Amino acid sequence: MDILPRSSVLAAAAIGGLVFYYALSSKKRSKHLPPGPRGLPIIGNVLQMPVEMPWMAFSEWGKTYGDIIQVNILGQPILIINSTRVAKELLDKRSAIYSDRPRFVMAGDLVGYDETFVLQPYGENWRKQRRLIAQDFSLSSTPKYYSLQEKEAAILVRNLLKDSSSLVEQIKLRIGIIIIRVTYGHYIQTPDDPFLTTPLQAMVNFGISTTPGNFMVDFIPALKHLPAWMPGAGFLQTAKKWRQIVWDASWNPYEWCKKNMDTGKTLMPNLCGTYINEAGGKLTHDDEMKIVWAASSVMGGGLDTNMSSALSFFMAMILNPQIQAKAQAELDAVVGKDRLPTLADKPNLPYIRSIMAEVFRWSPAIPLGIPHATSEDDIFEGYEIPKGTLIMPNAWHMLHDPEIYPNPMQFIPERYNGSDEEMFKVTLSFGFGRRICPGMHFAEGTLFSIIATTLATCDILPGLDANGKEVIPKYAYTPGTITFPESFPVRLRPRSPQATSLLSDVQYTIE
Repeated sequence: MDILPRSSVLAAAAIGGLVFYYALSSKKRSKHLPPGPRGLPIIGNVLQMPVEMPWMAFSEWGKTYGDIIQVNILGQPILIINSTRVAKELLDKRSAIYSDRPRFVMAGDLVGYDETFVLQPYGENWRKQRRLIAQDFSLSSTPKYYSLQEKEAAILVRNLLKDSSSLVEQIKLRIGIIIIRVTYGHYIQTPDDPFLTTPLQAMVNFGISTTPGNFMVDFIPALKHLPAWMPGAGFLQTAKKWRQIVWDASWNPYEWCKKNMDTGKTLMPNLCGTYINEAGGKLTHDDEMKIVWAASSVMGGGLDTNMSSALSFFMAMILNPQIQAKAQAELDAVVGKDRLPTLADKPNLPYIRSIMAEVFRWSPAIPLGIPHATSEDDIFEGYEIPKGTLIMPNAWHMLHDPEIYPNPMQFIPERYNGSDEEMFKVTLSFGFGRRICPGMHFAEGTLFSIIATTLATCDILPGLDANGKEVIPKYAYTPGTITFPESFPVRLRPRSPQATSLLSDVQYTIE
């Protein structure tokens, strides 16, 4: 006869195991690790981790613990970096051991985002995907897409002049058109096109599944083996649905692109079409996997981040009408009023470039970046950083450090003094080291076109409430891996009949 029920024995064994594990963890903690809030036995700092806007909480922690902060979540060491200097030292200069990705069990193992180079472990497959993207979106390659970016920016502004209440929908559609056109050669014509709606849903799911703390399975991987019917295992059904969405968002547009290469429906150039042509249609399974998931990375990485930055620009202009006036004076002097600005004008428009840089600084679309992970033990300034440590670069704090950017919550393009070197420093919002976004130059081209075209032709004004009173937006953002300004109304007013005419002359063509 058993003295204890089997369940009690198992529970006792589990508790004993946890106690033993904590003893080992405490022994490890006695090493010279970076400072951080003291955690509890077994669970570590679980109860102290902020749920919403963690980048702001980590910024506050920095006042107590300094530039690097160590926390522990159920045995997983996490290093929070609040300093540009430290981030560059570790993630750039020591990129050989700081370029891995942590294991996202929910987002990766269960949903499938680990097929994309964004979450792929650092290795040969990752390098192949990144090389493919970098070749098509390098600084020297992006001019082939300039006309598309310029045209869609003009159509965006034209549509907003007709109905400024559609700001979010129009930005989503026009940026979606650009990204999907250059990735798959498909030109979206309606906002309900599955080529747009499916990737957008996939990105919503990505944001949820990669937010630290949303799913306990990320910290206790064994939970993924639970039966789906078991109470508390609902995340498995969620993962199954989301995995199908990721698959559809990645493979369906690729298959369409490949199928329509010979019919002429696939518009060239585009990322997938270029590599299909180079292979002469003879692609191995590995080739297709590389192309499909690289393209999916472009889609996912470009849609939401560009939308976030564009919305932040409109909010910043409502809050700073004097900046609009200064930018418009530069545009009038350099471009004139007889044509729309183009990306060829970019070198001659330092104030417009400064506004773009300030958007990236003031409101980074990914405030905490995508976490890195260490592939080896390391020592930094006397502190031990164990192998497998999850690295969270707090880009928001780095870009709001008052010692580097005085009055950081104010939108001040003048802080760069027209210096491209100073503007380049804010591109840390695109990532660090070998993990820096390879589509950065293309993303800048899209945002520059939107900024320059809007300011050349329109005044951006606060929206009105039901009583006709102006509504001034607050600096408030949604939570998640990728953040967006909370909804705000806006009005656009044409600067002149000539400006309206220039926008009307832009042809709505599929090319």
